[in-house]
Amino acid sequence: MRKNFGKKSWLYPMPVLIVAAYDENGKPNVMNAAWGGIFTDDTIGVCISIGHKTTGNILATKAFTVSIGTADKAAECDFAGIVSGNNEPDKFAKAGFHAVRSQFVNAPIIEELPMTLECEMISYDEESNHLVGNIVNISADERILTDGKIDVTKLRPITYDPINNNYIELGAIAGKAFSDGKKLK
Repeated sequence: MRKNFGKKSWLYPMPVLIVAAYDENGKPNVMNAAWGGIFTDDTIGVCISIGHKTTGNILATKAFTVSIGTADKAAECDFAGIVSGNNEPDKFAKAGFHAVRSQFVNAPIIEELPMTLECEMISYDEESNHLVGNIVNISADERILTDGKIDVTKLRPITYDPINNNYIELGAIAGKAFSDGKKLK
Protein backbone atom coordinates (compact mmCIF):
# COMPACT_ATOMS: atom_id res chain seq x y z
CA MET A 1 0.00 0.00 0.00
CA ARG A 2 1.14 3.55 -0.72
CA LYS A 3 0.41 6.80 1.08
CA ASN A 4 -0.37 9.86 -1.06
CA PHE A 5 1.25 13.15 -0.06
CA GLY A 6 -0.06 15.36 -2.83
CA LYS A 7 2.00 17.88 -4.72
CA LYS A 8 5.37 18.45 -3.01
CA SER A 9 8.89 19.51 -3.98
CA TRP A 10 10.39 16.23 -2.82
CA LEU A 11 13.04 14.31 -4.72
CA TYR A 12 15.97 12.17 -3.67
CA PRO A 13 18.78 12.93 -3.83
CA MET A 14 18.66 16.73 -3.78
CA PRO A 15 22.26 17.92 -4.07
CA VAL A 16 23.44 20.67 -1.77
CA LEU A 17 24.71 23.22 -4.26
CA ILE A 18 26.72 26.11 -2.91
CA VAL A 19 26.51 28.97 -5.41
CA ALA A 20 29.01 31.82 -5.25
CA ALA A 21 29.53 35.02 -7.22
CA TYR A 22 31.39 38.30 -6.95
CA ASP A 23 29.60 41.62 -6.80
CA GLU A 24 30.61 44.53 -9.04
CA ASN A 25 33.43 45.36 -6.59
CA GLY A 26 34.87 41.85 -6.45
CA LYS A 27 33.42 40.94 -3.05
CA PRO A 28 32.22 37.31 -2.90
CA ASN A 29 28.83 36.15 -1.69
CA VAL A 30 27.47 32.65 -1.32
CA MET A 31 24.16 30.83 -1.02
CA ASN A 32 22.87 27.30 -0.56
CA ALA A 33 20.61 26.21 -3.43
CA ALA A 34 18.75 22.94 -2.98
CA TRP A 35 17.05 22.87 -6.37
CA GLY A 36 19.40 22.27 -9.26
CA GLY A 37 21.39 19.86 -11.33
CA ILE A 38 22.89 19.09 -14.71
CA PHE A 39 20.64 20.52 -17.41
CA THR A 40 22.35 19.34 -20.59
CA ASP A 41 25.80 17.92 -21.39
CA ASP A 42 27.54 21.20 -20.63
CA THR A 43 25.00 23.27 -18.70
CA ILE A 44 23.67 23.40 -15.17
CA GLY A 45 20.27 24.65 -14.04
CA VAL A 46 19.68 26.13 -10.59
CA CYS A 47 16.50 27.61 -9.16
CA ILE A 48 17.33 30.80 -7.22
CA SER A 49 15.04 33.73 -6.60
CA ILE A 50 15.75 37.29 -7.65
CA GLY A 51 15.84 38.54 -4.05
CA HIS A 52 19.08 36.76 -3.18
CA LYS A 53 22.26 38.85 -3.05
CA THR A 54 24.05 36.10 -4.99
CA THR A 55 21.44 36.24 -7.76
CA GLY A 56 22.01 39.97 -8.12
CA ASN A 57 25.75 39.37 -8.26
CA ILE A 58 25.35 36.74 -10.99
CA LEU A 59 23.14 39.06 -13.04
CA ALA A 60 25.77 41.81 -12.71
CA THR A 61 28.87 39.71 -13.46
CA LYS A 62 27.33 36.98 -15.69
CA ALA A 63 29.43 34.34 -13.90
CA PHE A 64 29.16 32.01 -10.91
CA THR A 65 30.53 28.86 -9.35
CA VAL A 66 28.66 25.88 -7.98
CA SER A 67 30.46 23.86 -5.32
CA ILE A 68 29.27 20.56 -3.94
CA GLY A 69 28.32 20.67 -0.25
CA THR A 70 30.35 18.18 1.80
CA ALA A 71 29.82 16.34 5.08
CA ASP A 72 32.76 18.01 6.80
CA LYS A 73 31.39 21.47 5.88
CA ALA A 74 27.67 20.82 6.46
CA ALA A 75 27.36 23.60 9.08
CA GLU A 76 29.05 26.13 6.80
CA CYS A 77 26.85 25.08 3.89
CA ASP A 78 23.76 25.39 6.08
CA PHE A 79 24.87 28.86 7.21
CA ALA A 80 25.10 29.84 3.53
CA GLY A 81 21.40 28.96 3.25
CA ILE A 82 19.96 30.43 6.43
CA VAL A 83 21.71 33.82 6.43
CA SER A 84 20.99 36.43 3.77
CA GLY A 85 23.81 38.30 2.09
CA ASN A 86 21.41 41.24 1.91
CA ASN A 87 21.54 41.45 5.72
CA GLU A 88 25.05 40.15 6.42
CA PRO A 89 27.69 41.89 4.28
CA ASP A 90 30.46 39.51 5.42
CA LYS A 91 28.42 36.32 4.93
CA PHE A 92 31.13 34.59 2.86
CA ALA A 93 33.81 35.12 5.51
CA LYS A 94 31.46 34.41 8.42
CA ALA A 95 30.68 31.05 6.82
CA GLY A 96 34.40 30.33 7.18
CA PHE A 97 34.97 30.38 3.42
CA HIS A 98 37.98 31.72 1.56
CA ALA A 99 37.74 32.78 -2.08
CA VAL A 100 40.17 31.98 -4.85
CA ARG A 101 39.45 33.63 -8.19
CA SER A 102 38.58 31.14 -10.93
CA GLN A 103 41.01 31.04 -13.84
CA PHE A 104 38.09 30.56 -16.22
CA VAL A 105 35.20 32.80 -15.09
CA ASN A 106 34.82 35.94 -12.99
CA ALA A 107 33.62 34.09 -9.90
CA PRO A 108 35.05 32.77 -6.62
CA ILE A 109 36.08 29.20 -5.95
CA ILE A 110 35.52 28.27 -2.31
CA GLU A 111 38.79 26.83 -1.01
CA GLU A 112 37.07 24.70 1.63
CA LEU A 113 34.77 22.89 -0.82
CA PRO A 114 36.88 20.57 -2.98
CA MET A 115 34.74 20.28 -6.15
CA THR A 116 33.54 23.26 -8.15
CA LEU A 117 31.73 23.86 -11.42
CA GLU A 118 32.86 27.17 -12.92
CA CYS A 119 30.07 28.69 -15.00
CA GLU A 120 29.13 31.54 -17.29
CA MET A 121 25.51 32.65 -17.10
CA ILE A 122 23.48 31.73 -20.19
CA SER A 123 20.08 32.90 -18.98
CA TYR A 124 17.97 33.78 -15.99
CA ASP A 125 14.18 33.76 -15.97
CA GLU A 126 12.89 36.02 -13.21
CA GLU A 127 9.41 34.47 -13.36
CA SER A 128 10.53 30.86 -12.83
CA ASN A 129 13.76 31.77 -10.96
CA HIS A 130 15.62 29.42 -13.31
CA LEU A 131 19.30 30.14 -13.84
CA VAL A 132 21.15 28.32 -16.60
CA GLY A 133 24.93 28.32 -16.75
CA ASN A 134 27.47 27.05 -19.24
CA ILE A 135 29.97 24.83 -17.41
CA VAL A 136 33.34 26.22 -18.50
CA ASN A 137 35.47 24.10 -16.16
CA ILE A 138 35.21 21.67 -13.27
CA SER A 139 38.00 21.88 -10.74
CA ALA A 140 38.74 19.47 -7.91
CA ASP A 141 41.23 19.55 -5.09
CA GLU A 142 43.78 16.76 -5.46
CA ARG A 143 42.91 15.47 -1.99
CA ILE A 144 39.64 14.03 -3.36
CA LEU A 145 41.23 12.28 -6.34
CA THR A 146 42.03 8.60 -6.75
CA ASP A 147 43.94 7.62 -9.89
CA GLY A 148 43.33 11.12 -11.28
CA LYS A 149 39.51 10.91 -10.93
CA ILE A 150 37.13 12.42 -8.38
CA ASP A 151 36.50 9.85 -5.66
CA VAL A 152 33.03 10.24 -4.13
CA THR A 153 34.20 8.58 -0.89
CA LYS A 154 36.82 11.31 -0.49
CA LEU A 155 34.50 14.12 -1.66
CA ARG A 156 31.79 13.09 0.85
CA PRO A 157 28.94 15.00 -0.85
CA ILE A 158 25.77 15.74 1.06
CA THR A 159 22.20 15.71 -0.13
CA TYR A 160 19.26 17.59 1.33
CA ASP A 161 16.36 15.60 2.75
CA PRO A 162 13.41 18.00 2.21
CA ILE A 163 10.98 15.86 4.17
CA ASN A 164 12.93 15.68 7.43
CA ASN A 165 15.20 18.74 6.95
CA ASN A 166 18.42 16.75 7.23
CA TYR A 167 21.69 16.64 5.34
CA ILE A 168 22.68 13.11 4.39
CA GLU A 169 26.16 12.04 3.37
CA LEU A 170 26.42 10.08 0.13
CA GLY A 171 29.17 7.63 -0.59
CA ALA A 172 28.32 3.94 -0.52
CA ILE A 173 28.60 2.25 -3.92
CA ALA A 174 25.41 0.34 -4.75
CA GLY A 175 26.46 -1.03 -8.13
CA LYS A 176 28.34 -0.42 -11.37
CA ALA A 177 26.61 1.89 -13.87
CA PHE A 178 26.24 0.72 -17.49
CA SER A 179 27.24 -2.75 -16.36
CA ASP A 180 25.12 -4.36 -13.64
CA GLY A 181 21.95 -4.24 -15.71
CA LYS A 182 23.54 -6.34 -18.47
CA LYS A 183 22.77 -9.48 -16.48
CA LEU A 184 19.05 -8.79 -17.03
CA LYS A 185 19.33 -8.71 -20.83
